[in-house]
Amino acid sequence: MKVAVAGCCHGALDKMYETLELLQRRHNVRPDLLLCCGDFQAVRNEADLRCMAVPAKYRHMQTFYRYYSGEKKAPVLTVFIGGNHEASNHLQELPYGGWVAPNIYYLGYAGVVRFRGVRIGGISGIFKSHDYRKGHFECPPYNQQTIRSAYHVRNIEVFKLKQLKRPMDIFMSHDWPRSIYHYGNKKQLLKMKSFFRQEVESNTLGNPAASELLQHLKPTYWFSAHLHVKFAAFMQHETSSKEELPKATKFLALDKCLPHRDFLQIIEVEHDPNAGDSLEYDAEWIAVLKATNSLVNVTQSTWNMPEKNGLHAKWDYSATDEAIKEVLEELNHNLTIPCNFTLTAACYDPSKPQKNMQPVHTINPQTTEFCAQFGLTDINDRIQQAKEEDSGRGECEEEEEEEMDSTGSAEDPSEYNTDNSGLSCINPDEIMLDEEGGDEDLSTCSVDPSPDHPPEFSTSFSDIRIMPDSMAVSSDDAMDSNNEDLEKSSGSKQGEEKSSTERPLKRIGGDENGNSGIKKIKRRNQAIYAAEEEDK
Repeated sequence: MKVAVAGCCHGALDKMYETLELLQRRHNVRPDLLLCCGDFQAVRNEADLRCMAVPAKYRHMQTFYRYYSGEKKAPVLTVFIGGNHEASNHLQELPYGGWVAPNIYYLGYAGVVRFRGVRIGGISGIFKSHDYRKGHFECPPYNQQTIRSAYHVRNIEVFKLKQLKRPMDIFMSHDWPRSIYHYGNKKQLLKMKSFFRQEVESNTLGNPAASELLQHLKPTYWFSAHLHVKFAAFMQHETSSKEELPKATKFLALDKCLPHRDFLQIIEVEHDPNAGDSLEYDAEWIAVLKATNSLVNVTQSTWNMPEKNGLHAKWDYSATDEAIKEVLEELNHNLTIPCNFTLTAACYDPSKPQKNMQPVHTINPQTTEFCAQFGLTDINDRIQQAKEEDSGRGECEEEEEEEMDSTGSAEDPSEYNTDNSGLSCINPDEIMLDEEGGDEDLSTCSVDPSPDHPPEFSTSFSDIRIMPDSMAVSSDDAMDSNNEDLEKSSGSKQGEEKSSTERPLKRIGGDENGNSGIKKIKRRNQAIYAAEEEDK
């Protein structure tokens, strides 16, 4: 089975699908599945734009709304996770996953599905330690804090994934698992992105929770995005016993969706030839959701997941064979995910722009149906109930958030030694929330629809890399190499980076409130601000 994998697409769905069609025309290669590793930007209308944690100048309608409205349909089944630049109000409607448009499926805060017998899992968002132990309490309309915390990974999602015992074929995360760079060509990585050096050398770059999942799940493939650079690694896992067969993970981080970048990867994955072509539930994952349902938290209160430390009566929530069998019987052994997509918001109309449209908290019928079928808690319904029971809750939250704003965190220190899954230094290819654009512009949006303002690029085949039998990652690739061809390749890519001068920086910088003290930064100022960060 051919699987196409994309990094941050930033709403450029037309670009992705046009590239896949070009692949078919030129090489007669048609992927059976497309995976996207976050920053998908499923923006339906102007209200959704306000729920994206980016400065107003980056809020463009792009082309997802055409697929949401039915004007277009994804030519290939697309499965994606959330990143840190999303229409959070839209994705929040589907905490357990669901269809955001026909043939486009979101995995939820965390999720596992199957396609043609291939098991695919993922976790959405990025890691920030000060929100990690909180519940999913956010709901639109967001404020300056919750518009960011809404996409932060929570410990309950990691805990659920750690209950899985059966083999995982593919796993996706938006930010990289911490330490993965030690299993790839660090020399080449730092040559392309020299500003990663401090975090790489101190082993603080990446998501520590994702690193734990990598060690636990040991998937055959792990795909990430976020840092806007292509990087491959090969990780050989340790075995717990002599009887256990050795396992290895082929890791690939993908670049963002831009012309002349390798933002798409094609891999061949073994599949079940007798399986159908429908996306399916994973029975073990459903059983884990049922087992952990009592742990659902929709408050800002911080809490730890159950551990075998003498403080919890139960700490193992993994699915038994009997529990999995019960799930199969509930579904009459038909695991097909129903195609029950429903419009839950007005779709953008280029002829009738509504710049003052406000986001509202919506309960999606897909989630209602899913929760009713499996006896799960609808997180959004629980939040709604809590708001109705306490009409003064909003004022209390504002007071708590003001305290957090002044102290940096209103909780005990995290179990991890840093709250940064990305970079404390400046990444010129990330979207930056600065003082001018990140906070006070939440009430504004800049609508730049594709029909009136088409993207300034043409599809080129240089955007695709085909890897027919397996990813070209081996133990040799996982070591720093002095190969002259590699040096030339790295140099050319670095030159490519330098050719795009004067572009605004794209990076989440500073603290969670966007108070980095950095205003408009251009690429030419990178060295200045990198030095300033080191001084701090």
